Amino acid sequence: MTLSTIGVAVTRDGFDHLKDWICSEDRPIEIQDFVAPDLIAGDCSAIIAHYKSALSEHKGHRGIHGPFFGLDLANPDYDMRKLVQQRLLKGLEIAEALSAKHMVVHSPFSYWDLLNRYNYPNSIPSMNAAAADCLAGILPRAADIGCDLVIENIEDTDPTMRVALVQEIGHPNLKVSIDTGHADLAHGQFTAPPVVDFIAAAAGYLGHVHLQDADGYSDRHWHPGQGRLNWQPLLQAIDALDETPHLIIEVRDDMARIPHTARWLGDLARSSLLTPPTLSIK
Repeated sequence: MTLSTIGVAVTRDGFDHLKDWICSEDRPIEIQDFVAPDLIAGDCSAIIAHYKSALSEHKGHRGIHGPFFGLDLANPDYDMRKLVQQRLLKGLEIAEALSAKHMVVHSPFSYWDLLNRYNYPNSIPSMNAAAADCLAGILPRAADIGCDLVIENIEDTDPTMRVALVQEIGHPNLKVSIDTGHADLAHGQFTAPPVVDFIAAAAGYLGHVHLQDADGYSDRHWHPGQGRLNWQPLLQAIDALDETPHLIIEVRDDMARIPHTARWLGDLARSSLLTPPTLSIK
């Protein structure tokens, strides 16, 4: 498959700096302002209006990062799951207003779950049942507005758990997301498989990838090429899939470098440029 056009995750400040680059090429964009608990719990109309105006000529793919702080899809408490549903439904309301076609949500799985899957054999089935119950109140709304929920690996060390959950629920608007830096952290610290194996495990269900580099120790969100990830085989692994996931650069700083990073990744995917971008020193 041909890799999708590389896009970028932004909040308002970063978007304002990158607007011309995004809109002139109709780059995919993932709007992340709405992860803030105080913002999504309140009146979001002003920031929605800002993006709608700024993106009036944008014809590329759009997505949002859904709320996640303190929100566990697999919370065993029914009343708490209802709160999670409320926040995610608010996220879908925002997604509809912005014509967003994906919303990132966080995986509930961790290293503890992997280590104790036989010690507590009902643990994973119970988590899957709770997550399915939570998402049952959300996925019909996602389908109504043509938006996919993509479940991102956070503390996951077993790349198959999210895939199994998506398979078990079996809804066309529920897919898997991979964050390359999160996967590398799990590989470096918790003996998880390398990132290319996370990609292989998600084959057939991968809808979205956060592209960030790291050092296998912490969640760095460095520009691709500034950490230890080997990007050529990683991009080849994505390219080998039957599906074409959305590719979103998600970095913490030096947003002005994003066009260079996207160009470097694109060239690397075409095997014509193998020199990583230089680290920006401020």
